[in-house]
Amino acid sequence: MPRNFLVVDPQKDMHVIKGLAAPARISVLKLLRRKGALNVKEIGELLNLPQSTVSLSVQLLEEAGLIRTESHRARKGNQKLCTSIYDEVVIMFGDAAEERRNDAIEVAMPVGLYTACEVSAPCGLCTDEGIIGLLDVPDSFLDPARMKAGLIWFTRGSVEYQFPNNARLDNRDVAELEFSLELSSEMPGTNPDWPSDITITVNGVDIGQWTSPGDFGDRRGVFTPDWWKLKGSQYGMLKRFRVTDAGSFVDGVRMSDVCLADLRLDQKHSIRLCLSVRDDARHPGGINIFGKGFGNYDQDIVLRLTTR
Repeated sequence: MPRNFLVVDPQKDMHVIKGLAAPARISVLKLLRRKGALNVKEIGELLNLPQSTVSLSVQLLEEAGLIRTESHRARKGNQKLCTSIYDEVVIMFGDAAEERRNDAIEVAMPVGLYTACEVSAPCGLCTDEGIIGLLDVPDSFLDPARMKAGLIWFTRGSVEYQFPNNARLDNRDVAELEFSLELSSEMPGTNPDWPSDITITVNGVDIGQWTSPGDFGDRRGVFTPDWWKLKGSQYGMLKRFRVTDAGSFVDGVRMSDVCLADLRLDQKHSIRLCLSVRDDARHPGGINIFGKGFGNYDQDIVLRLTTR
C-alpha cells in the first residue's frame, strides 16, 4: 500500500516544524496514525491528556497541515473527527533540499488575479487596507483593484485562475502538479461547523471535491489586519491539491482517479485552476480564499510543477 510522505524544507516550512515541537502533539500524531480517525474526547482518554491540551494540539497540528478534521453528527450534537495525513515526515537539509527545488517550477498567483468569475452574494473582496467596491455586489469582482485583493469570498459560483505552463515552455515532463492555498467555508458571521463542498477543477477536469469543515473566526488570523472585524472570517486551512500519474489527492488522501494524463499538460500553454461551490452541492457552504496579508499563511495560490 502506498505511503504518504511529507518532505519539509526547514527554511520554507517552519510552520510544520513548529507543529511538531511538543511531545503532546507527537503523541497525538502517533495515536492517529495507529488508530485511525478519533475525536478529541477519545484522544484525551487514550493518551490520558486534558481535553484542553488535546484541543490545542489538534488546532496546531491542523494549522501545520499534519492532520485534517471533519465534523460529523453524533448522538449529542456534532463531533470533530481527526485524521493523520502523512505516514512519514522527512526534513531535508542542504543539497537534497536544493535539488528538490531545482526539479520544481513554482508560480504564485494573487487571489484577486482570476481570469473568470461568476459569483453570488453574500460575496466580497478586500485588500489588507480595506474593502474593494461594495459588499455583496457581484459586479465588484470586476473592479480592477481586485488585483490587490488578499481575501475573496462568495456563497455560490466559481473563480478561475490561469497559470503559465512553464514546464511545457522548458520542454520538461511533469511528474506531479500541486496547488497550495488557504481555504475555508463562508457564512454570515462565522461558524466552525459549517461544511462546504468545494470542487477543484484543472484544465476543465474535476479532480475532486474537498469539504471544508467550517468558517473560522474564533481568533484573529496570524496575518489578518487589525481593521478586519473579528466577526468576519479570520483564517482557513492550508490545503495541497496534488495530481500525479497515480491519481488526485488532497493532503495525501486520494480524491479521485484523475491523473496527469487526463490534464493533457503537454498540449496546453496554460494551466487553469477553477474553485467552485455548486448549486447541487450537498453542502453548499460558500468559500473564503485567503491570500497574502490575510489568514494564517500569508501566501498566494501557489502552483508547483515537479518535473522528471
